[in-house]
Amino acid sequence: MKTAIEYMLTMKKQLLFLALFFISIASGAQEEEGKEKKGFQKENLFIGGNFGLTFGDYTLINISPQLGYHFNKTIAAGVGINAQYISYKQRDYNNDPVYKSSRGVGGLNIFGRVYPIQNIMLQVQPEMNYVFGKDTYYTGTPAGTFNRDAVIVPSLLLGGGAVLPAGKGALIASVFYDVLQKDNDPYGRRPIYNFGYNIGF
Repeated sequence: MKTAIEYMLTMKKQLLFLALFFISIASGAQEEEGKEKKGFQKENLFIGGNFGLTFGDYTLINISPQLGYHFNKTIAAGVGINAQYISYKQRDYNNDPVYKSSRGVGGLNIFGRVYPIQNIMLQVQPEMNYVFGKDTYYTGTPAGTFNRDAVIVPSLLLGGGAVLPAGKGALIASVFYDVLQKDNDPYGRRPIYNFGYNIGF
């Protein structure tokens, strides 16, 4: 079984490979277009990410900003921070709580985007997340609150969505899936739907 340090080293190699891959694609695309400005262009930066707030038996607090750069009209890449709190409460037929699970997630990600046609994007997003939490059993034996071991979990989100220009940025509706499906994965075996806004396009 790999240790957390071995996971981090493996993930760093994967992130470096993907970063070099997208940089090489972006460089080739810029050479082909020829007419675009060369070098760093401040106006090509954009800020976005995922932000959510839901309360109730299912509670989600998600503050996950990202900073990206458009190398040209078809290639973009960037980095981000993951910060999430997720809580789920299960109730019985009398609406009394039976079980509650809560998780905290903190981590880093990089992402690469390709825009094959206008207003459509495809994205790959490797992540390394620190996941911790606790489970509470209100009934049964034993009842009480039990802390879960904190673990570092790699994820690889693949997906895409629609990019709709709005003002000085764009609304983005996307869907992703974690193809790694490691133990303690914060996303689970389900599609991940995101709605966000990029400042800058």
